[in-house]
Amino acid sequence: MSPRRSYDQYCSAARALDTVGDRWTLLIVRELLAGPRRYTDLHADLPGVSTDVLASRLKDMERDGLATRRRLPPPGAAYVYELTGRGRGLLPVLQALGEWGEGELGERRPTDALRAHWFALPLLRRLDGKACGSAGLVEVRLDEGVFHLYVGAQDGPVYGDGPAPGEPDARLVLDTDTCTAVAQGGLGVLDAVRAGRIEVGGDGTLAKALREA
Repeated sequence: MSPRRSYDQYCSAARALDTVGDRWTLLIVRELLAGPRRYTDLHADLPGVSTDVLASRLKDMERDGLATRRRLPPPGAAYVYELTGRGRGLLPVLQALGEWGEGELGERRPTDALRAHWFALPLLRRLDGKACGSAGLVEVRLDEGVFHLYVGAQDGPVYGDGPAPGEPDARLVLDTDTCTAVAQGGLGVLDAVRAGRIEVGGDGTLAKALREA
């Protein structure tokens, strides 16, 4: 475990950066907002991180009370990492950081990796009590893959990779260009629905709110 480094400044922002300011830490939080993840899954969805750095950051996050490690019961019998309540409290920090950085996305570079679920937090910002005022489970289908969102969730995961674990309140089908425009803030979810760029399925309250807004 690496020794804690500090700015040695009596300032809450400096203290926060003492804990989460190291490279990769907040992106690990982004991945763990999807719920418990195995080390191998985290490594696969954080392209560019070395195994040594990832292991070190996870140990630091355990030490600082941001994440815990536990063993799944059989037949899984694998270790997973998950956020504590303190770690989950970083969701609004990541959302604010993502909103601030929307203008930095620009065109996708040839070297840029992409995972479908990386669009989860930007979409959640648009849907979580802002776009339609409804809560529920949303399944999102993109060219790159499928993920799901828990709009209005108070506890537990806020999104997950793959199809929704149960019948979703709404299904959204859209192309990557539309999702990118939404993520960049240049296109609203409701505007995209009205323009036919987002296809809304499902019979839940959230689906009806999106279709009728």
